Amino acid sequence: MTKLLTRRRFLIGSTLTASALGLTGCDALAENGNVQSVIRMAERLTMGTQRFLIGDTALAREFGAGDLSPTFRANGTTMPDGAEYQDLLAGRFARWQLQIGGLVERPTSLSLAALKAMPSRTQITRHDCVEGWSAIGQWTGVPLGSLLTTAGLKKEARYIVFHCADEYEKTLDGSGWYYESIDLIDAFHPQTILAYAMNGRDLEVPHGAPLRLRVERQLGYKQAKYLMRIEAVADLATFYGGNGGFWEDRGYEWYAGI
Repeated sequence: MTKLLTRRRFLIGSTLTASALGLTGCDALAENGNVQSVIRMAERLTMGTQRFLIGDTALAREFGAGDLSPTFRANGTTMPDGAEYQDLLAGRFARWQLQIGGLVERPTSLSLAALKAMPSRTQITRHDCVEGWSAIGQWTGVPLGSLLTTAGLKKEARYIVFHCADEYEKTLDGSGWYYESIDLIDAFHPQTILAYAMNGRDLEVPHGAPLRLRVERQLGYKQAKYLMRIEAVADLATFYGGNGGFWEDRGYEWYAGI
């Protein structure tokens, strides 16, 4: 356990260091092609090492009810200000639908009530933020893998992209909308769920209502909130900055394993 915790702290520190390249005054360094190549190579090594050491299906540590944090900070956006989200919130998400599309055989949309009626998973896990704080919370939701199995992935599908309702930055080209992505190994991991409840209650807005991603073996910025649409794709290059996520387009690692 000591070795695992030490490795976890090292990986968090490594992610902080790599992320800082794109988010501090070192813009010239972050934009240097050689530096970016080294970062990508290190990221692939991190992903390969983690999956080799602990396997594709090993679980992140789960805790008991007595371990729940008294305070769980809300990361990122705490209230999307877009008209569509505000309208859905006013109606208590009765008209909200999760769209599932892209490279699937059976595109579909599901209401919040429909998702809640499906077999669910509840897990108590630790959320590790790249900013350096952690908190333990209980999450309940639908396993992502079961939704993808029902939709029927096409053979070309390699990644799942999550489109969110929060416009984190106002940009003319639309690149300020929050989005995230994971590969199929993490998509079908047993702890990867689309959560609609936290600590036994429906998600509150600051924590991503009505639905958020929980992919428990990765850092907090991968846990996309305010989900509106998920899309199976063959390549990430065509989305915004082409790096697979809002923060990844700004210098963070795509694979944020811990």
